[in-house]
Amino acid sequence: MLIEPLLAPGRMGRPVRDRCQVVNGILWKLFTGVAWRDLAECFGRWKTVYERFRLWSADGRWDGLLAHVQQYSDAVGAVDWAIVCVDSTTVRAHQHEAGPERGELAG
Repeated sequence: MLIEPLLAPGRMGRPVRDRCQVVNGILWKLFTGVAWRDLAECFGRWKTVYERFRLWSADGRWDGLLAHVQQYSDAVGAVDWAIVCVDSTTVRAHQHEAGPERGELAG
């Protein structure tokens, strides 16, 4: 797995859940939008998957994983940087771009 070296090493004690399985569980949950408790059993215990998601979100690991995958994909030529998507949820329009003021409608 491309991101395996960046994932947390196993702790001592209990056997560690397969990290690939945990990542797939997190991605499936985020993709489907189901509640954590409704996570499919094939990903392991929902609480384990949730705890990994919470810990990795808190320590910034997801940002590192994204940067790593982007750098690797760019290095092998799998990224087309000419395609850009601007999403209005992250780009705010200037207040004057919201439309005409009252009474200024053409007509």
